[in-house]
Formats: sequence, structure tokens, C-alpha cells
Amino acid sequence: MGLDLTLFMADWERLGAMPVGERIDALHDAVWPPGDDESLRCPQSRGWWWPPDPEGGWCAVYEFFTTTGSYRPHSRAGDGWADMRPLVDAPVREAMDAFLSGLIWDEDPDEDPALSGGEGFFPPSSDPWRPRLLLVCPPEAMERKVSAWKAAEPCLDALRAPFAAECEGWVGRPDTFEGFTALLREWGDVVGEAAGRGWGLVGVP
Repeated sequence: MGLDLTLFMADWERLGAMPVGERIDALHDAVWPPGDDESLRCPQSRGWWWPPDPEGGWCAVYEFFTTTGSYRPHSRAGDGWADMRPLVDAPVREAMDAFLSGLIWDEDPDEDPALSGGEGFFPPSSDPWRPRLLLVCPPEAMERKVSAWKAAEPCLDALRAPFAAECEGWVGRPDTFEGFTALLREWGDVVGEAAGRGWGLVGVP
């Protein structure tokens, strides 16, 4: 897709107190303050990266271990799930749907909250091909996603055959089952961290 993904975790109350049009810039400025050394703008290790200034401790950015920063692996995983889900037993399918919806997959893409600016929490994008946001997941959705992931994670191996049937060897789909499940587990960790703090997630291109 030619996009990168910068994934922020943020205190929704603190973010919501700011003017709508300033919220995306505020996330960037908190993690990478203007005027700081440019070399500090790229995390030196994977995982959570916290602002150098304690005043910016209301948000953090996550660097995935299993990707190079591109949004493409997440998009491919979402497309792969869309292909696989008809072959998956209902309980696992429902848990995976609940977990992945709004993160890397949407049952109805036209209702994706990221496309509408997080249902008013962020400015809407006027160009779907150059979105302002890739995902918006507010705090109230986090506990549901934690529960869904707890149900889905023990059943990941049940996705191996559907993955082989619908993804292996197909352009635009995850390359390996192990890579696909590793990315899902990272998302599980991200959601768990945000839920534990009562914060939300924002994905910026």
C-alpha cells in the first residue's frame, strides 16, 4: 500500500481535552518533541517507545518486532483473515472477528472509524487513498478485545489449514503461518497494554 504504520497508545481523556484538529500533531509532538535531536526520532529498539520528556508520558509509540514499519504486513494479515474466516469454526471465527475488527480487518470497510476520523474524535480524511488515520480503537473497545484475544490465542493452530488453503503462495497475503501468528500475538500484547492503562490506540500513516 506504500504506507507506514505509526501506532500510538494514548490517554484518551488527555487527548480528548485538546482541540480535534490538533490531536494527531499532539501525539507526534509528545513522542518526538519539535526541535529535538533528529536521531532520537527513530526508536533504537522494538517495542514501546516512551517520550523523553516525562510531561509527554500520556502516550507512547509501538515498534513491531515482526515488521519494518510498513503497514503492508498488517493489511496483508487482514486480507488473509478475510479469506480464511469462512473456513474457520464459528467460536474461533467470532473471537478472531472481535479481536481483529478495527485493528487490521473490518467486516464492513465503509464503516471503518479511521476513515471517518474516529467517529468525530479526529478530523475526517477527505481522501480515502491518503488517509489521515489507519485505525482508531478507543479505550471502551479494549476490554472486549482482551477477552476476544484470550479466546482466540489458544486456538491459533486451528487456523493453520485455512491459512494453507487461502494464503500460502498467494500474492498480497502473509508469507508464512508463523509470521501471521507472530504478528497477531504482537497485536495481542499491544491491546493488553492499552487495556491495562485504560488507553486507546491510534494508527497514523
